[in-house]
Amino acid sequence: VYTGSPHYIRFVNNLKDYNIVDFGKSIRYNNSYKTDGINVNISQIVTKNNLEVLTYERGVEDETFSCGTGVTAVVLAYAFKEDIEKGEVVVKVKGGDLKVAFNQVEKGVFNQIQLIGPAKFVYKGTIDV
Repeated sequence: VYTGSPHYIRFVNNLKDYNIVDFGKSIRYNNSYKTDGINVNISQIVTKNNLEVLTYERGVEDETFSCGTGVTAVVLAYAFKEDIEKGEVVVKVKGGDLKVAFNQVEKGVFNQIQLIGPAKFVYKGTIDV
């Protein structure tokens, strides 16, 4: 799923059965994706409107605690998979809870997509060049 960057998504029954770093590397560096890279997301459906997501990000080459484009991609894939026309889904990531609202106007075509969550200042730095 492409939401500004490419995302590989796998839905699983139990996130605890997966090491996101090992699994992420196995997808990100396989022959299909190793040249351009891809973000890897594993998601567990907790309830109808609640998902949990783990993310391995290209560029970082490790797990990240949150990825807005990844969370959005997972929710759109979930809505496509479950044939949900419109809604708001809560997504738990290690960095906190986010929501994604969407409208699926036809199978696989979305509009009114909103990523909803807090914006927090986490770091400030300076560099002398």
